[in-house]
Amino acid sequence: MDLPESGHDPVLLTQVLDLLAPAPGKTIVDGTLGRAGHASHIASTLGPTGRLIGLDVDPRNLEYARERLNGAPCEVRLFHANFAELADVLEEVGVSRVDGILADLGISTNQLFEAPYGMSFSVDMPLDMRIDPRLPKSAADLVNTMREDDLANVLYELAQERCSRRIARKIADARRVSPINTTGRLADLVRSAVGHQPWEKIDAATRTFLALRMAVNQELENLEALLENAPGLLAPGGRLAVISFQSMEDRLVKQSFRMLDQTGAARVLTKKPVEPDDDEIAKNPRSRSSKMRVIERTGK
Repeated sequence: MDLPESGHDPVLLTQVLDLLAPAPGKTIVDGTLGRAGHASHIASTLGPTGRLIGLDVDPRNLEYARERLNGAPCEVRLFHANFAELADVLEEVGVSRVDGILADLGISTNQLFEAPYGMSFSVDMPLDMRIDPRLPKSAADLVNTMREDDLANVLYELAQERCSRRIARKIADARRVSPINTTGRLADLVRSAVGHQPWEKIDAATRTFLALRMAVNQELENLEALLENAPGLLAPGGRLAVISFQSMEDRLVKQSFRMLDQTGAARVLTKKPVEPDDDEIAKNPRSRSSKMRVIERTGK
């Protein structure tokens, strides 16, 4: 496999290594392996007695990561799985508790722009958006079959799209003429529904595409499962770090971590979310909206 030169820059890398605290002999889970940006640095700290367990729902990126981690100084176990399935993965590995879990909720740059993923409106491509090919429904399935009101609710609830009703009506009218099967056609429909918004700095289709991606990949449901299950999979002193990019995701993480802290099950290590500094934002503008929160398990 030839490794492409471009991929995905790991966000908050220095802060991840500092707060997750990987060290020789530890077992660390990267629940969103991606292209092994974080994982390759974590693996380098674990030594021959350490173990890296990596999960990713994208088989293309999983193979990329496998190639990149070949020759890592620690044991490496990689799985095509969602972090919501972490308990099952650890059972297969034969591990009950781990020393650290990382979840970076951002998507890889290649997933945004490569045609097989069907996410970009900058180039016309088949409308898909499934990162995990095991998922049954694509974005095209949703926009062509959901009730108009349900579609509007998805756009509003997942992306705070203020024009959700107008967009859903435009889509419903268009699909009666012919199915909406490409990203270009969907983006044009959204733009025509929204109209010119001079105060907006982003493309009018951005929020619709975000909401559909989150719905197709069940992103909030999987995050809720991680937040419910992961703390119980940590050894005493083990740490869970979550990097979010959307306000809704960050709110879920904040509320979950606060409850764990209040009940004494864990200690919050980040009273405020860790954010990228100006240098990182200049080098990687997509890191701008990232926020990391970390907890440490207490007790037995």
